[in-house]
Amino acid sequence: MTALIETRQLRCGYGKDLTIVPGLDIEVHPGEIVALLGANGAGKTTTIHTLAGDLPALGGEILFNGTSTTSPLYARARNGLGLVTEQRAVLMTMTVAENLRVLCDNEDRALELFPELRDHLGRKVGLLSGGQQQMLALAWTLARPTTLLLADELSLGLAPLIVERLLRAVRQAADSGVGVLLVEQHIHKALTVADRAYVMQRGRIRFAGTAAEAAGRMDEIQASYLAAAPVGDV
Repeated sequence: MTALIETRQLRCGYGKDLTIVPGLDIEVHPGEIVALLGANGAGKTTTIHTLAGDLPALGGEILFNGTSTTSPLYARARNGLGLVTEQRAVLMTMTVAENLRVLCDNEDRALELFPELRDHLGRKVGLLSGGQQQMLALAWTLARPTTLLLADELSLGLAPLIVERLLRAVRQAADSGVGVLLVEQHIHKALTVADRAYVMQRGRIRFAGTAAEAAGRMDEIQASYLAAAPVGDV
């Protein structure tokens, strides 16, 4: 099966003088959640934004649906890529309903995914809680014809029940065929919904395996690669 996204010795960073990820080989297939784990500064967010086309690759190759690409974010989005980050990509001065019409034009599908938003359709997004804003960001992204979701710390700063709700929606999307690359600070929660996991340290993959294998070796992984982070969080 062709991977939705695959990297071959991908080099990521900020200009020629600041390489964060020196050579990355990962892949995500349809219908699976792949957790990308690591301590702060490991290179996870740089990787996500390079895969999305928000940052230019410094070297190596990104294959999107089997075809090498250097296209920018908007072009990849047109071809099925969705990006959700802790930034909550929503229009704060517009209502929930207006956001859905402008961003995805499929209000019914978005509300199927997150019926909790129905009672807030006429409310300006800036007045919603952080959790509701992130639900909206995930709802409009998944209501589009998204085949690959890149999710970077979408639960950052949110209450545990909201985190579980967001991750449950991500799992449901994967079960419907969407491929997901998930960067998540709550590593134990991430591994409960993920199929596979990569652990990154200083820009390099130090562990690759199933989520069950990662969970079974969490003490070892924590001590070896996640030591900069408190237990349970990255």
